[in-house]
Amino acid sequence: MKVTVLGAGTMGHGIAQVSAMGGHDVYIRDIEESIVDEGLDAIEANLQGGVDRDKLTEEQMADTLDRLTGTTDLKEATDGTSIVVEAVPENIDLKKNILSDVEEQVSADTVLASNTSSLAVTEIMSTLETPERGVGLHFFNPVHIMKLVEIVHAEQTSAETKSLVKEFIEGIDKVPIEVRDSPGFASSRLGVALGVEAIRMVQEGVAEPEDIDTAMELGYNHPMGPIELSDVVGLDVRLDILNYLREELGERFRPPQLLKRKVRAGKLGKKTGEGLYVWEDGEIVGVSGDVGEN
Repeated sequence: MKVTVLGAGTMGHGIAQVSAMGGHDVYIRDIEESIVDEGLDAIEANLQGGVDRDKLTEEQMADTLDRLTGTTDLKEATDGTSIVVEAVPENIDLKKNILSDVEEQVSADTVLASNTSSLAVTEIMSTLETPERGVGLHFFNPVHIMKLVEIVHAEQTSAETKSLVKEFIEGIDKVPIEVRDSPGFASSRLGVALGVEAIRMVQEGVAEPEDIDTAMELGYNHPMGPIELSDVVGLDVRLDILNYLREELGERFRPPQLLKRKVRAGKLGKKTGEGLYVWEDGEIVGVSGDVGEN
């Protein structure tokens, strides 16, 4: 079927890639042509990496790229599509507005999905004339590697929509879990709780960041420790989610001062070269010099 992905950033191009690898014709749309091109380039680089590691054949790479179309035209992207997945920034008004615009372009049976890690899917879909077609699809970064997809049932989501998206997720070789719309869902709520406590421990001088991460990697078999994961996700993203969860669920999600100070300083993690760790060429090269300052 035709799949439309709105947003060509990190999550958007990843969702587009796995959808195309699953055999669907995929249109990836963003507001600027340069952003679309960057997204398509990133997909090609990911696929080439798979070929280099003997995970994909050259033919599979070529077939996947053939099924991808980039555009800035919303009508072109959504014409005749079966499912739309918005992957725009985590701003609830932006998500509501873009899905409202899309609803005017698509047929009555097109599924409208929001890729959000914590925002209320019920509220996002409340702006639709037919909210029963709305659902949350929480993909994980990097999308082409991570197997999990959280299917979030809004209060309005119909049984038909639930069935279709589960089939879609399984068809692109992902493992779905189904959760009711609640702040932070299952994964973000648990993941953020662990991450914020790890940052508090650094702030209190309980242990160094690398030792906390090693404890969780070797003691609990986590593939990545909570401090490193916070840097990879982005400390600004962590802070936004914590503020939202604090408002919805209470003071146990109150952000630590260390996290707020880092974000104010623009030290957001891997993407800026420094967060709780110092990063060079995508790798950790040290611990930030101010992690112990209260």
